[in-house]
Amino acid sequence: MVAVTRFPAGPGLRIGLLGGSFNPAHEGHLKISLAALKLLALDRVVWLVSPRNPLKLASTLAGYDERLARAKIAAVHPRLFVSGFEAEYGHRYTIDTVLHLKRTFRRTRFVLLIGADNLVSMARWKNWTRLFDEVPIAAFARPGWDLAAPASQAARRFARYRVPPHEAKRLAASRPPAWTYVPTTHDESSASAIREKGLWPPRNSVTAAPHQN
Repeated sequence: MVAVTRFPAGPGLRIGLLGGSFNPAHEGHLKISLAALKLLALDRVVWLVSPRNPLKLASTLAGYDERLARAKIAAVHPRLFVSGFEAEYGHRYTIDTVLHLKRTFRRTRFVLLIGADNLVSMARWKNWTRLFDEVPIAAFARPGWDLAAPASQAARRFARYRVPPHEAKRLAASRPPAWTYVPTTHDESSASAIREKGLWPPRNSVTAAPHQN
C-alpha cells in the first residue's frame, strides 16, 4: 500500500497538475512542466502518477512503484514535485482528483496541464465538461497533434472560453471554464518511443491497479 504523503499545496499558491501513467517519465514531461512554470506563472508543478490509464493496455505498464520512482528521478527542478495522491486515495478519475484537491486546498489555484493528444481524447473522459467547469486547463502542443487538438470536440465546445497564449499568465487566476493552447517548441521525447527501444519497462514489472481519466 502506498503511504499517504503531504501534498505540496498551500494557500495562495498557483499549482499545475500534470497527470499520467509516466510509463516512463521522460524529457517531454519535464519540458511541458518547465514551460508551464514560466508561461503560466505557476509556483509549482505536481506530477500525479496514476495507477493506470484506461486508454492504454495494462500489459504495457511497468509496476506503479517503479513508475513513481522513475518520475522522482526525472523531476529535476526545485519546483517540480511527484505525488502518489491518486493511488493513496483510490481515485480512478481526473475529475475526482480535482474535486478532492479543491475541497482540501480551497485557497490554492490549480491548473490542469495536458498534452494536445489529451485534448483530442478528453471527450472520452468521465464528466469531461464538468472538468472544464471546475479547473482552468492548459493544453501543450505535441508533435502530430497541432491540427487535431484545436479542432477537437472539447476545444470546439469551450471555444469561447479560450485564453490566447500571450495572456496565459492569467489562466490560474481565471474563473473556469478557462483554457489555453500553448504552441510550445516540440519535443520528440515520448514514453512509447522509449518502450519501443526496449528501455522500458524493467523486467519483472508488477501489473498496476486500474485507473481511468
